[in-house]
Amino acid sequence: MSQIRTLIVDDHPLFRQGLSDVLETDPQIEVVAQASDGEEALSRTYHLMPDVILMDINLPGSNGLEITRRIKSSTPAIKVVIITGYDDASQVLHALQAGASAYCAKDIMPDELIEVIHAVYHGYYVVDGERLTHDRLLDWIEEKVGGHETLEVDGVQLATLLSPREMEILRHVTLGHSNKEIALRLGISHQTVKNHMTAVLRKLQVDDRTQAAVYALRSGWVRLDGR
Repeated sequence: MSQIRTLIVDDHPLFRQGLSDVLETDPQIEVVAQASDGEEALSRTYHLMPDVILMDINLPGSNGLEITRRIKSSTPAIKVVIITGYDDASQVLHALQAGASAYCAKDIMPDELIEVIHAVYHGYYVVDGERLTHDRLLDWIEEKVGGHETLEVDGVQLATLLSPREMEILRHVTLGHSNKEIALRLGISHQTVKNHMTAVLRKLQVDDRTQAAVYALRSGWVRLDGR
């Protein structure tokens, strides 16, 4: 059996090395590279074409969900495992929408993480510690989202979460920018920003901009330093 070529993406060197040490205990997994931010992750991905990427959400610059979306749009065969300190079950849907095959907390046991990598490599999804086929995953999502709007997973429309533009606007909100400032920075109209913000509040099921910003920070989508 060929080795599972794996890329580790996290901005903490000690954590990256710890993951690498864990994965290399499995003779079927080869860590081909590490990356500390989104742009480096993209560069190493396109150069090395790993089979599996372990992706942190809270990265400098673009967050891990955005980088996952970019990778999956151009190289859909690569499997992405979101591994994060923000263990919030609701974020699984956002990870799946971005194209991830699994969502794991950083306190996952080493042997469990190795099992997750093998599972996604062989085409399964892993959520809530359970290995799922694509059809079973769709059933799981339907159970979770109920009557929400539409989310797309591998071409299947289920429930709508945040679009890339909405995520971009939300990032500006967490930095304290007004709608007028956001419109100027993004080159769009003030009304367009307001429309997007209305959609963000509705999709996140929060009442105001402050709650939306807290949600984004708590979920690791945006860093406090704005990077």
